[in-house]
Amino acid sequence: MPEIAFVRGDATTPSGKGPKIIAHVCNDLGGWGKGFVLALSRRWPEPERAYRAWHRDRAHNDFALGAVQLVQVDPRTWVANMVGQRGIRTGSKGVPVRYEAIDTALTALAAHALALGACVHMPRIGCGLAGGKWSRVEPLVTERLTGRGIAVTVYDHGD
Repeated sequence: MPEIAFVRGDATTPSGKGPKIIAHVCNDLGGWGKGFVLALSRRWPEPERAYRAWHRDRAHNDFALGAVQLVQVDPRTWVANMVGQRGIRTGSKGVPVRYEAIDTALTALAAHALALGACVHMPRIGCGLAGGKWSRVEPLVTERLTGRGIAVTVYDHGD
């Protein structure tokens, strides 16, 4: 079973060869404008466009907590928009992250990665603006992805 590789760098420029999926967590409000999504949008317009259309047409598709939208951004790279946070602000119901939604999304992501023969690259999903704790997310990544033989690289931005 592979272990999660932790590196310093930018998850929008994943290292290594072969097919790659860049996974990140989105909110369930259709908002795209802070955090990791800004780096994605600077690199490719397609993930934001697809996410906004997915949300706009949610009455007729699977957009909900735990859903995953795979968006191809080049011949061997996809972005996985994973709906894993309720809203965007910490309030009376706590932080926006929803661990059960991330777990569901990672299960779906694993099926995509296995079908594509892809490795997965991500920031510490759910732990930025969503307010989650990596100590709760890491076991989900381990169980759903590396536990199924999928190589995962987690990027910590900065020097």
